[in-house]
Amino acid sequence: MPCPHCDDTGWKPIDVNGVRRVVRCDCWRERMAAKALAEAAIPRQYHRCDLENFRDYNDSLVHAVGRAKAFANAFPVVDRGLMFLGPSGLGKTHLAVAILKRVIARCAARAVFTPVGALLRRIRDTYNPTVRSTEWQVIAPAIDAELLVLDDLGRERPTDWVEETLTLIIDTRYNHRRPTIITTNYSLLDDSSDPNALIGRVGFRTLSRLHEMCEFISVRGVDYRELGPDATPQQIAELDKRGSRAHATPGKKGMAKAQLQRKNAGRELGWTGGKAGS
Repeated sequence: MPCPHCDDTGWKPIDVNGVRRVVRCDCWRERMAAKALAEAAIPRQYHRCDLENFRDYNDSLVHAVGRAKAFANAFPVVDRGLMFLGPSGLGKTHLAVAILKRVIARCAARAVFTPVGALLRRIRDTYNPTVRSTEWQVIAPAIDAELLVLDDLGRERPTDWVEETLTLIIDTRYNHRRPTIITTNYSLLDDSSDPNALIGRVGFRTLSRLHEMCEFISVRGVDYRELGPDATPQQIAELDKRGSRAHATPGKKGMAKAQLQRKNAGRELGWTGGKAGS
């Protein structure tokens, strides 16, 4: 059945002070938002994430939700993006996806969700002669999106090529004032030799740019995966009190492994005109 307001033209007539005009119909906005949401590449496991069903059981999470709502409701009139930092299992990706979904629902914005590791792998694949897509075809959607979510920054083993590729994406978005939402499990430690320090994973140059691009929001809490999806507030409070096993400080073995990876990363080839240092 055609839309009763616009007859499926996408434009509906209205009267403004006795003057007949046409404006975009709500049905058109809904269709555009549905199309943008389908093209945002949100993984199925996050389809139900929104800002209303996020569990903000401590002050840091309450603050994070508040900033997420403020950003989503103000978009596109925003000065900077957001970067959520904290251990795994706190809901950082939930918040990032929820922001993206609300922005799309409000503005039908061209938005893209991508895990950083998956994006870098797709870029590397373009160097394979059997792959028909070009490097720019892979990078362009991330650069051109009106809102980009970069999930799990720092997970990829640091190499010159990784740093140069991330710098290209981040700098281009910065120069065009396109906001970005970022999540990371790493922290703002100054010691680049610490395996938990973000600077050791992305490099000083990229981290410096991110400080200009994003408001940094550190979150703390428990790894909800330890309790399952139906955990009660009491169970969460008990786990919060004793601490999550997944958030324990890495042992010497883990630290030594991370340090060895960084040492080897220094020997990797840089980005030399289209050849990936893997």
